[in-house]
Amino acid sequence: MAIIALEGIRIFARHGYYEEEAVLGTEFVLDIYVEAEIQPAAGEDALARTVNYETIYLICQSEMKKTSRLIETVAQRIADRISGHFDGVLGVRVRLRKMNPPLGGPVGCAYVEVEQGSFGWPKLKTLRKIKQLVEGWQDIKKKFEQL
Repeated sequence: MAIIALEGIRIFARHGYYEEEAVLGTEFVLDIYVEAEIQPAAGEDALARTVNYETIYLICQSEMKKTSRLIETVAQRIADRISGHFDGVLGVRVRLRKMNPPLGGPVGCAYVEVEQGSFGWPKLKTLRKIKQLVEGWQDIKKKFEQL
């Protein structure tokens, strides 16, 4: 398993709730993280069997061209496209930042982050600890019932 990522993708686009945002546009910055099974690709050294970050970039470009009122909508579309495009994807995280949002004062960015698959779940270490606690509780319950 591996994380394949692109950080700092800069794209000019026209997303925003207000009409002026659609007319003027602004710079957006994307960070994409894909958790995927890479063993088949790594074993064969085959680009066609992995999550190709060039394709991720092209998906981002394509989705950013489709104007939306909410950056949440755009981020979710990108995550959905990436998840559906590649085999072996376990999770996708998309962070979409709108640089210098028009809020009446200096603000570096506003952003939304969406997660799908393994990124939305606790880490394996946490799940193992929970399993141990549950099993321990079941042992205590059995002993209590025997009293």
